[in-house]
Amino acid sequence: MKEKVKDTFNQLAGIYETAVDTNSLFNSEYERPAMLAQLPNDLTGMNVLDAGCAAGWYTEQLIKRGANVVATDISPEMVSSAKRRVGGTAEILCLDLENELPFERDSFDLILSSLTLHYIKDWKGTFSEFQRILKPDGVFLFSIHHPFTDISWLEDDHYFSTELIVDRWHKEGKVFDVPFYRRPLNEIMNNTLANFSIEQVIEPLPTLQFKEHSPKSYERLMKRPQFLIIKSRAKL
Repeated sequence: MKEKVKDTFNQLAGIYETAVDTNSLFNSEYERPAMLAQLPNDLTGMNVLDAGCAAGWYTEQLIKRGANVVATDISPEMVSSAKRRVGGTAEILCLDLENELPFERDSFDLILSSLTLHYIKDWKGTFSEFQRILKPDGVFLFSIHHPFTDISWLEDDHYFSTELIVDRWHKEGKVFDVPFYRRPLNEIMNNTLANFSIEQVIEPLPTLQFKEHSPKSYERLMKRPQFLIIKSRAKL
């Protein structure tokens, strides 16, 4: 599974770098506005981890807000794309978030993870490491696939299980099989609460620009959310 994810996103890196930021309404007019709304406009002096940075879009936004950013991704090609985007203004590392992280305790004021954690089957070790490296009262903000929408993909679904799903992405005339894990809402919440205090649970709404460009998808998202966002804090 892990090698499949890495290989798929190595292939997608060029597309992310050149097209996803502008062509994917689910990013530009749905997930990203909702995530950015949870962040201060001024992050000057704050140490931020972009955990699962892909081609570095969030990395760049965090830098623009004044943060000192470390960004990571499991895909070497995504890391290369992120480095091309931000140059030497952030430290970009190729890391597996399921392993012990090479950072000191209480290193970061904020950890942001955008649409990454559903590629990890077991969150316990990852969240424990995030708690270790996050300063007391630091913010952990993450987005994932919504579990209620993901279950509709399965013919023989078992809601209370963590289940592997293979999505098919059509990008630039090619088809990519992208595996990820769907898990029940109680597992999402309880894994978070084991290490953090939850501040907000957000089911984002698409923007009016989304409606203008894709009214059918807009109406679908207004009836069934695609993503789930959780804002939490490290326990004091």
